[in-house]
Amino acid sequence: MAAKPPSSKPPSSKKGLQSRRWSLQDAKTHLSHIVREAQRSGPQRVTPHGKDAAVIVAAEEFDRLQRPVSGRDIAVALAKSPLGDLEFERLTIKSKVRDVEL
Repeated sequence: MAAKPPSSKPPSSKKGLQSRRWSLQDAKTHLSHIVREAQRSGPQRVTPHGKDAAVIVAAEEFDRLQRPVSGRDIAVALAKSPLGDLEFERLTIKSKVRDVEL
């Protein structure tokens, strides 16, 4: 049986595309492919010695994660929620405020 010639394609094993986890050695060899995968399908984990050590993400996703969360972001998230159209009665309780000496 003849040996297979070395391939320049990234591995399609469970350590590669299917689980989006890459051994450090595979990540070194296939970095440009891993970056494209991060841009196309999401974060790619690099795992030296089988433990997660780093995550490669698209620059746009990184920038989004670095931006501070605002009240508008929360309102948008709630509006997109499956329960966004749910009506509910707001309960307002009015109570006296007492003076406190400091």
